[in-house]
Amino acid sequence: MSQRSELEERLRKVEALFERAGSAGEAAAAAAAVDRLQAKLGKLPPRREDPEIELQYSLPDLWAVRLFYAVCRKHGVTPYRYSRQRRTTVVVKVRRSHFMKVVDGEFQLLHREMMDYFNETAEHLIRNVMKSDGNDYDDHVPQLTD
Repeated sequence: MSQRSELEERLRKVEALFERAGSAGEAAAAAAAVDRLQAKLGKLPPRREDPEIELQYSLPDLWAVRLFYAVCRKHGVTPYRYSRQRRTTVVVKVRRSHFMKVVDGEFQLLHREMMDYFNETAEHLIRNVMKSDGNDYDDHVPQLTD
């Protein structure tokens, strides 16, 4: 077994550990181990079967863009945009299989968490601060009829 394949196997095991971490401490330790293994892999010559390609992401809002940039930079990926692209479009040049497993997987998880947090905050503000149920109809407004 080559050094690269041995490191990749260890990385897969640690990533699986990261996905099923029971606490924030376990997740942080697994994430640190993933980063260390990725750094070791980055120093080895790349495999020929997985060339770098350009992936384009169209994200729903600027919060998602900021989160995507942060996750990419955490893993050593440089996101960019071409001129005249929308602010919610981000491009990365990466090895697809590695990027999809590590960076995209982490982004999807964190994005779901962020959206849940935003929804809980909005619900709290609507119900408790604005004293409303947030429905988009009003029973007190007379309906127009022809």
